[in-house]
Amino acid sequence: MNILVIEDEKKIAHFITRGLKEEGYAVSIANTGEQGLHLTTLTDYDLIILDIMLPEMDGIDVCKKFRETNTSTPIIMLTAKDEVKDRVKGLDSGANDYMTKPFAFEELLARIRVHHRTNNPSNKAIVTKLEVADLSLNFLDHQVTRNGNPIELTSREFSLLEYLMHNSGKIVTRTMILEHVWDINFDTETNVIDVHINHLRQKIDQHENKKLIHTVRGRGYILHD
Repeated sequence: MNILVIEDEKKIAHFITRGLKEEGYAVSIANTGEQGLHLTTLTDYDLIILDIMLPEMDGIDVCKKFRETNTSTPIIMLTAKDEVKDRVKGLDSGANDYMTKPFAFEELLARIRVHHRTNNPSNKAIVTKLEVADLSLNFLDHQVTRNGNPIELTSREFSLLEYLMHNSGKIVTRTMILEHVWDINFDTETNVIDVHINHLRQKIDQHENKKLIHTVRGRGYILHD
């Protein structure tokens, strides 16, 4: 699933984004209402997580304007307001669901799954596994195997491997990895990517004759058979 998070509180946005990526979702972030509404014109998202209190344009107006052209994409509203009239206002603007801050992340995940199933009742093409050569990554149980042998990965290593496998056969740059696996504002001078790539190599390629993770000097990394 490709999810758009429209949230101006950076800590909350980072918390949600990190958690969703750890669960295997692709995530985009907008920090203002206008920016979020603009992103919806560039990409078809599977679900939107929308805060009500936003700069430039509040979540209610974003939802109303978005519903003028899209009536099917699920929207989960987030707000610190928990009065009935506020929930009614959010739902009347076009939202499918409403969660009050603070909320349990597990509940947010459950609601995302419900709305995805509801919005895709006959979808039989949901990807649950990625495979490259004898390397397999399973989203359902977060298991990774090489030639049938289980490989223990941290959540960050899992996200990094998933991104490499999604782009199998293509060069991914450090910037691309930072944007999709780490927070977009992450320190670009750090060697954290190289460290995690080396950890993946040790776990996936070290004892195998066929190496899958390769460095493209001056450009980035590529995973291919």
